[in-house]
Amino acid sequence: MKTFFILSTMLTMSVTGSDSSLSALTANHKQDGFAVIELFTSEGCSSCPPADEAMIDIENEFKKNVYVIGYHVDYWNYLGWKDIFSNAGWTDRQKAYAQELKLNSIYTPQVVINGSSEFVGSDVNRLHQAITTALEKNTNSSMIISAKTDGNGKIKVRYNATINKSSNEVLNVVLIQLSANSDVKRGENGGKKLHHINIARDLKTVDQVVGVGDVTLTMPAGLNAKDCKVIAYLQNKKTLQIVGAVDAAIE
Repeated sequence: MKTFFILSTMLTMSVTGSDSSLSALTANHKQDGFAVIELFTSEGCSSCPPADEAMIDIENEFKKNVYVIGYHVDYWNYLGWKDIFSNAGWTDRQKAYAQELKLNSIYTPQVVINGSSEFVGSDVNRLHQAITTALEKNTNSSMIISAKTDGNGKIKVRYNATINKSSNEVLNVVLIQLSANSDVKRGENGGKKLHHINIARDLKTVDQVVGVGDVTLTMPAGLNAKDCKVIAYLQNKKTLQIVGAVDAAIE
């Protein structure tokens, strides 16, 4: 079942960032084509498990320059099962894409590729076609990141991003939980055991990227550095098109 929800609000992002030295890193890190795959999903949606499985296959197949991010939306929570990974901010993010892509509604499972195209997240053929097309394109973005834990639930991400000062690009920095299993007790997926990868758990957006800076992410209780990684991507704040991405393990 593909269920639609009417648009209501625009995306609001938190803004953070600061200047600092980055002697261990350089900005001379340009990449070939890339694909940022944002999956909008929910444990309360019966159509979503095939899309989650498709993301697992994509992660296993493409080992370079493909970045899967699972954004669990919250508008299914009233149907008998609350997705513990859901976040109203992820729903707002999906609504912003819907407005920019001129959609009349939002739905799950939906994938957005590089902020510029969208389709049903379980459509494996379109996924492969979109990823292949994205990887064939070069990017002029220049970015590198590192991530370190302080041992107390905070992750310090240091970035070095080279962009045109007159551009409209922002930097999204996302804390990713690598995998999780859920035993769903109620709702449309009641009785099923679901497996997720690359779950978005925290996001900070740097609105004014000035080269070198730091972002602090918060790790959920019960997780540690080996359970997570960080994905960062540059995005035009007007068109929402993504122009570059990198990831990093957490030290």
